[in-house]
Amino acid sequence: MQSYTIGQAARLLGVSPDTARRWADAGRLATHRDDSGRRLVDGRALAAFSVEVAQSAQNGTGEEDTPYTSARNAFPGIVTAVKLGDVAAQVEIQAGPHRLVSLLTREAVEELGLEVGMQATARVKSTSVHIDRT
Repeated sequence: MQSYTIGQAARLLGVSPDTARRWADAGRLATHRDDSGRRLVDGRALAAFSVEVAQSAQNGTGEEDTPYTSARNAFPGIVTAVKLGDVAAQVEIQAGPHRLVSLLTREAVEELGLEVGMQATARVKSTSVHIDRT
């Protein structure tokens, strides 16, 4: 399973690295240390936490009102759900406070190797959402 540094997790959450460190120090964001002593966040744990943060922001209970904008309609985030059908698939990405859902072929999801907890970028054009594995 993929793990993220505090800085990477902060970017995916749409907050500063200092905020992510404070959340980790307070026990709100679970971390572990690698062999070199860096703090890492498990991808699945980060995916669940990103949904929690977004929901608290929508309910007005967020700690910070950090705006999150996209450049050229790209939303870097973390995959929070993958639902596979026989032919089609649904992928959800939490990009800061934004939840994006894309319907694509099962084959595309398998070729990209998309899994909950991995980093991905949703690209929006008109009414279509495209997923880039990053």
